[in-house]
Amino acid sequence: MPSTSERPESVWRSRQDALIASLQQQPLLVVVRPDERDLAGQAGSGSLLDQLRLLQDSGLVHVEVAWRDHPLWSPFIRRLREACPQLLVGAASVVQREALAELADLDLRYAMSPCWDPILLDQARRQGILLVPGVFSPTEVMQAIRCGCRLVKLFPAATLGCRYWSRLLVPLGERPAVIAAGGLAVSDLEQWLSAGHDAVALGRRVIGPDGVDEHLLRWLQASPMERRCHPTG
Repeated sequence: MPSTSERPESVWRSRQDALIASLQQQPLLVVVRPDERDLAGQAGSGSLLDQLRLLQDSGLVHVEVAWRDHPLWSPFIRRLREACPQLLVGAASVVQREALAELADLDLRYAMSPCWDPILLDQARRQGILLVPGVFSPTEVMQAIRCGCRLVKLFPAATLGCRYWSRLLVPLGERPAVIAAGGLAVSDLEQWLSAGHDAVALGRRVIGPDGVDEHLLRWLQASPMERRCHPTG
């Protein structure tokens, strides 16, 4: 938990800087949506926890778990942290204020929202919760900048295209760091990173009944130079 001597604004800013720095080291987040079996504690080969453990062992750093208004969601997060202590776990799909108390109790280092909601953002900041807002339009990007956001999530990225973000530089004059999310696959990673996005979020399509996407495992295990020379696909 944050120190009681730290002001929520200070915690929010320091966690924002820390996440940006971490994404500079590995510009990838994997988003998972636990189902009822996952929440109930299904374990063993092929379970979500087992697949996330494999990703951790392959070098993955950032995992977002979609928030659900469910009594077993917090226990699942605690099991995940215990099973995968090297993962930097955050919450995804945060759109309700009811989620904030749960996130604060878990002391999650970050959370993501798919949309721009300045009221929710302010409520999160007052509790020291780093909530990265979703943006879509130039207006929302500028509003996020004015609210002190140095990191935003571009959503849904696939709808906008990988050149959209670069086209905002001239009219806006400045842009925050950005995570491209929504409709992207492992084969899109290098193209979107090369186009100026600071990180890419991949959905649960990389984890399924057949196991973890082999292309993702190869990307995690490759060096930056190997990724540029041999893009996944």
